Amino acid sequence: MDVATLWQTILADLQLQVSEVVYRTLISQTNLESLNEGQAVINCNNPLLINMIEKKYQGLIKKTLENYTHQEFNLVFHAQKNKHSNHIDGPLFTLKLPDPLPVNQLSNRINPDYTFNNFAVSSSNQMAYAAATHVAKNPGNSYNPLFLYGGVGVGKTHLTQAIGNSVLNKTPRLKILYCTGEEFTNEIIEAISTKTTTPFKKKYRLVDLLLIDDIQFIAGKYSIQEEFFHTFNAIYQVKKQIVITSDRPPEDINKLEERLRSRFECGLTIDIGDPDFELRTAIILIKAKQKGYLLPIESAKLISANIENTRKLEGVLTRVYSESQTKNLPLDTELIKNILGKTLKKNPPVKIASPEEILTVVVDYFHLKIKDLKGIKRDKIFVYPRQILYYLLRTESAINLVDIGEYLGGRDHTTVLHGIRKITNLLSTDEKVREDILGIKNRVSA
Repeated sequence: MDVATLWQTILADLQLQVSEVVYRTLISQTNLESLNEGQAVINCNNPLLINMIEKKYQGLIKKTLENYTHQEFNLVFHAQKNKHSNHIDGPLFTLKLPDPLPVNQLSNRINPDYTFNNFAVSSSNQMAYAAATHVAKNPGNSYNPLFLYGGVGVGKTHLTQAIGNSVLNKTPRLKILYCTGEEFTNEIIEAISTKTTTPFKKKYRLVDLLLIDDIQFIAGKYSIQEEFFHTFNAIYQVKKQIVITSDRPPEDINKLEERLRSRFECGLTIDIGDPDFELRTAIILIKAKQKGYLLPIESAKLISANIENTRKLEGVLTRVYSESQTKNLPLDTELIKNILGKTLKKNPPVKIASPEEILTVVVDYFHLKIKDLKGIKRDKIFVYPRQILYYLLRTESAINLVDIGEYLGGRDHTTVLHGIRKITNLLSTDEKVREDILGIKNRVSA
């Protein structure tokens, strides 16, 4: 494989590992200039871009490159125009300072820090993230209502407000309202006591996007549920978007009226699981970056291996940084070990399923034979399971696109990439695809 072809393959793989914005703005602008004697020279015709890429994505690029070449390389980044560059000269819009917050956002307490860009995604919240981004792109036209549920600190509020921020950035004039179930309750009580129910109804019923957190709080309160029922209907009937979160699914919310339960379940309901070790590590790295802390990844791993409560992660991070600044100590693993003390545990091993395990489970799940998925037949009964297999081999096993193609009978990596992208897109819209992926993952991990 020549250098140009190799780099296009690596770019295709990297596109699956980073956000669309990061890929389009940064990664896609790079070119592999040379590859020899243990050194890989990567360039881009924009010095600002290449510096950001080197600082933030060097490790990811190095790992992906070595995964395809099966060799170790030192990466050298530099800015140099070349005939292969597809960079378009112009302002780097994604790096400009944020505009002042719209009055709408300020008055409705949507936290500007809660965005999709700084939301860490893993298998436990992937479906919720995909659904939330889809709702943000098409409010009122899909997944209405969107009902997210899960335990404390799993990201329900972050995703909910990220929807609000995304919609506001695209259409600042839309009326967006965020509140909690408790605040909704308190406002009704105040409106009744001050005889201001009409303004209350206008405030809640004439919105384009209603984001309400912890809806379980209104359960058992008859008059509150009555008002929310009419609020829900008023918004839903004019095809405006509703996003609701809870600590449990609608069917498990005690003393919730059946008419409300049925409305909550008429859209899309998604469970957000507890974050695993990798996701906690990503979360703490994001928190550190937001606060301006230079936290080594090994230090982040050490904290996340010992702190499972995501709310507590930020507190530990603040304490570690404060200790480092006060005593003029390096922010390293030794400092973290001293702070964590007796609670220290070893990093949990990361389980990576083998290609053989995944293939066996997929074949069994779809009641097919191995030769069916490795063969060349393109009957519909084989194509979909084969694409599911591509997706799971890429996400659940340490195997690259080229190796997946070779493992499944010598298929071209572009065919594999097409299948992975198709399943990735369907995950946000097709309930059956989500069920199939989850069902197979459960069997693999059993």
